[in-house]
Amino acid sequence: MTNKSKTVVFDSNPGRNAQTYGVARELGTDMDLIHEPSVGVMGTKGDSQCYLGVQRKVEAIHENLRQRLGRGDGQMPMRLVQPEYTVATSDGMRNGTREMRYSLIGREVTHDTVCEHLSASGLEGTIAVVACDKPPVGTLAGILEHDRPAIIMSDGPIRPGKDSVTAESIDIISGFQVAGSHDTELKDRIAREACPGYGSCGGIFTYNTMQTFIAVVGMQPLHMVAPPSDDPRRINEFPEQLVTYLKGMIERGQTPRDIVTRDAIRNGVIVAMAIGGSTNVLLHAPEIARAAGFRSFSENIMSPEEFNHLSQYVVPVLTDARPYGKYSMVDIDEKGGVQVIIKELMDAGLLNGDTETCTGETLAEQIARLNTAGPDGTVVYTVEKPFKPTGGLRVLGGNLSPEFSAVLKLAGVEGGLENNRFVGKARIFNGEQGLLDALELTPESFSNHDMVIVRYEGPCGAPGMPEMLDSTSRITTLCREKNIVVGMMTDARFSGGSVGLVIGHVGPEAALGGPIALVEDGDEIIVDLDANQINCSSLDDTAILNTRKAAWEKMVADNGGMHPACGEVDTRLLNRMRMSAVSAVYGAGMHPDRVLWVPQPREAGKSGFVPHNKYREGSQKVF
Repeated sequence: MTNKSKTVVFDSNPGRNAQTYGVARELGTDMDLIHEPSVGVMGTKGDSQCYLGVQRKVEAIHENLRQRLGRGDGQMPMRLVQPEYTVATSDGMRNGTREMRYSLIGREVTHDTVCEHLSASGLEGTIAVVACDKPPVGTLAGILEHDRPAIIMSDGPIRPGKDSVTAESIDIISGFQVAGSHDTELKDRIAREACPGYGSCGGIFTYNTMQTFIAVVGMQPLHMVAPPSDDPRRINEFPEQLVTYLKGMIERGQTPRDIVTRDAIRNGVIVAMAIGGSTNVLLHAPEIARAAGFRSFSENIMSPEEFNHLSQYVVPVLTDARPYGKYSMVDIDEKGGVQVIIKELMDAGLLNGDTETCTGETLAEQIARLNTAGPDGTVVYTVEKPFKPTGGLRVLGGNLSPEFSAVLKLAGVEGGLENNRFVGKARIFNGEQGLLDALELTPESFSNHDMVIVRYEGPCGAPGMPEMLDSTSRITTLCREKNIVVGMMTDARFSGGSVGLVIGHVGPEAALGGPIALVEDGDEIIVDLDANQINCSSLDDTAILNTRKAAWEKMVADNGGMHPACGEVDTRLLNRMRMSAVSAVYGAGMHPDRVLWVPQPREAGKSGFVPHNKYREGSQKVF
C-alpha cells in the first residue's frame, strides 16, 4: 500500500478563506487548521422509520471527530466540515405505487450527492452513516470513485414487532403478506404492530444483505452491522471507534480501492449466498465493482457459471432468517453477529481472509480480534449441517434471458419445482398495476402453474425498475390459501422480502425489445434449474419469433419509438433514467448513452477459480 495523501497548498485568498474561518468558528475548531486536509461525517435521510436514527449517530460521530482534531499528541491536524445528508425514498411506503420507480433511482441520486460533496469539498476523510436499501450502495459507489480514506457504518436494523393476538414476531413483510386478506381487523392490527421503534428492515432483506456485503468487502467494521438502531453502542462506543479507524486509514494512506478488490467482492457475493440474501445484490455488486474500477462483474469478478456452481454445489444457506425463515438480524446480533457467519465460512475455506479492511486488519484478523463464537445451530447453522443445503441465489439464462441476467431467490421458493423444473403457462401483464388489479378484484382467475409475466417495468421501461413486493406478497398469500403454485417473471426487480418462485432482472428488458416482450398468453414457460435456464417454447420456432418481433417493432415505430406499454415520463429524473440506464447485468445504473463509465479501470482479470481451501469432496475451489 502506498501513501496517497495529497499536498495542501496554503490559500491566501481572503474571499475563499472568509467562510472557512466562519465555519471553524461556529464548529468550535482550531481556526489555524483551515488550510489542512478536511474530514467530515455524512448521513442519509428520508421519510420512513429507516432514517429516524441516523442524525443522532451523525451528530455523535461529528462531536467525537471534533474533539480528536488538533495539533496535540494523538490528534489529527485536519479541518472539520459540517455534516452532510443525502435524501432517499422509502421502499416500504411506495411498493405497489408508481412512486416506486424512484427507489432504485435513489441509489443514483445518493451517488450524485456523495460525489458532489466529497469531490467539491475535497474531503480527505469521511465517515458515512447509512440506512435503508439504496443509499448505502450509492454512498459506497461515490466513496470508491472519490477514493480517499472513508468508512461506512450501518444505522442498524429495526427490532421486530409482535402480534398482540398470536404473540408471533412480525415485520413489514408480514403487513404485505396480509394485504390480500378480507379481514380488516387483522390488516389494521398487523399494520399498527409490525414496525415498532425505528431502524431499517430487520430481516435478511436488501438492507441487511448489503450491510453484510459492505462489511465483508471491508468498508464497515463487522461488529457494527447487526446491532439494532436503538442499541446504545451506536452512540456511546462506535463513534470513537470509527474515528480511530479513520485516523488509521489516513495515516496509512489506505483508500477504499485498496480494500474493495476482486477477492473482497467475491467474499461479499459468497456471504450473500450463504445468508439467503436479496436478489438486489446482483444489481448492487456490479455497480460497486464498477465504482471500484472493474468494467465487467461477470468477466472480472465472477462469471454466471461460477456463481451458479458455487450456489448449487459449494455454498449452503446458514441462517434461519426472514423472509424465508423465522429470525431477524437482531436475533443474529444476539447470537454473536454477522461475524459468526463469516467465521464459519472462512473456517470452511470459502472466504479469503487475507483481504484488507477499514480497521487496518485483514478480514481474518478482524474475526480473531472479535473473539467470534461458533454457530448456535438455531439462528445460525454450520456449513456441515446448514439450514438449506444450497446457496440462496441462482442466475438464469435461456431464450428469455439471453443476457444471463435473470435471478431467482432459491432460498425463498416455497414450491412448484419438480425435479428442479417448473412448467407453466404465461399470463401477461404489461405493467404491475394490471397484476395488482387482478389479484385484488379477480384472484380466482389465477390457476395452478400460471407463470405471471410482468414486463415494461425494467430500468428504461418503467423507468426505474421498481421492486414488486406488493405483487409477490399477494401471490404468496394466494398460493398458500389455495394450495397452488403461481410463478412470476419480470424485467423489474424484487424486494429482499419477496418469496416464492419469482424471477427478476430478465434481460434485455421488454422496452428494449428483449424476448420477454414477445411472449403471449398461454405460451409454455419452462424453468430448468439443472440447466439454469428460463425458456419460452414458442420462441424456439423461428417463424413465430420473427412474426412476433415484426409486430412488436411496428407497434414501437407507430408510437414514436417507444412501446405504448412503457410508463409515462413526467419528471427530468425519470427521463434521465430512461435515457441512460444500463442493463441489470451492469447494475441498472445511470450512465451516459448507456455506455458504462468506469473510473480509472483496473487491469482486466478474467473470472476463474484460484487455488484455496475446499471443504466438500469434488467441489471447485473458491479462491
